[in-house]
Amino acid sequence: MRGADYQTPAMFSYVSPQALVPQNHPLRAIRPLVNAALQRLSPQFDKIYAPGGRDSIAPERLLRALLLQALFSVRSERQLMEQITYNMMFRWFVGLSMDASVWDVTVFTKNRERLLQGDIARGFLTAILVDPQVKPLLSDEHFSVDGTLIEAWASMKSFRPKDGSGEPPTSGRNGEVDFRGEPRSNQTHASTTDADARLYKKAAGQAAKLCHIGHALMENRNGLVVDTSLTKATGTAEREAAIAMIGDLPDDGRITLGTDKCYDTQEFVAEMRRLGVTPHVTQNTKGRRSAIDGRTTRHVGYAASLRVRKRIEEVFGWMKTVGGLRKTRHRGTARVGWMFTFVAAAYNLVRLPKLLAAAV
Repeated sequence: MRGADYQTPAMFSYVSPQALVPQNHPLRAIRPLVNAALQRLSPQFDKIYAPGGRDSIAPERLLRALLLQALFSVRSERQLMEQITYNMMFRWFVGLSMDASVWDVTVFTKNRERLLQGDIARGFLTAILVDPQVKPLLSDEHFSVDGTLIEAWASMKSFRPKDGSGEPPTSGRNGEVDFRGEPRSNQTHASTTDADARLYKKAAGQAAKLCHIGHALMENRNGLVVDTSLTKATGTAEREAAIAMIGDLPDDGRITLGTDKCYDTQEFVAEMRRLGVTPHVTQNTKGRRSAIDGRTTRHVGYAASLRVRKRIEEVFGWMKTVGGLRKTRHRGTARVGWMFTFVAAAYNLVRLPKLLAAAV
């Protein structure tokens, strides 16, 4: 006989969110790594919170929620709060019970700003890499570095003359600006909504955009990001950031560094050699003499470094598509840099379960 469509809600439930998550779901392997890293960050959390007063959102839950936003390409924090409300897997990962209330989006955003001030993203990346299971997977001899453009959250209409001249936008909420034929450069113009954004393009024939440059240092054994930086967009930013990140590495002996043609300058190669780094720089012979000669290119390791270096482009591809960093919803080098580092940590977490399983 046909069953009746009874819809009597149960008064009590004994099912936990964890029971609803499939046993083979990738988040089950990621969550222990996250919890271990957050435990190491506990002393840093203590420094950025007052010893007394009303309890805030637990920073551990804030970071787990932000990780979900990066891992599942949630477009905004408002949508993230909606997802946590009805998605039992999200509730389990964050650490909320079935009947726990979800935070208001403005409260969530305000509490996240505290993590930015404490530079928790860099600490989170480091806490993942120093895990006793992860540390053996990292190379301490061979690295690659590269930079990528991160489009700023600023309209080209905001790129106005610094002296206040120029035609104002037409009336209306989103007034039009006719800048066709107007010479514009970073020396004479600046964005009124993001002062750190600069007009820049990486290659001839591309459109210049208001952007920042994100830099990543990758170890070559398993392609994990070990350091990041975000700078204003300039022609020398990539080389300057690479020198700074290499300088922060422990001095445990000579290392190699794979790069693309952008780094093939006499000054950069000389500085790398002064630091005890073998520069495996792709030769740029277009119209000039390369700073790399046969003393470097004759070795088998040179070709190997250039092959492995292409992995870093996959890292940037993941960060921009899945991690949502093609155009961030943050303004200023500090905020965009925080998110850049945090999404790099999320990328490592996605790769680590497979690497750890293969190492067993």
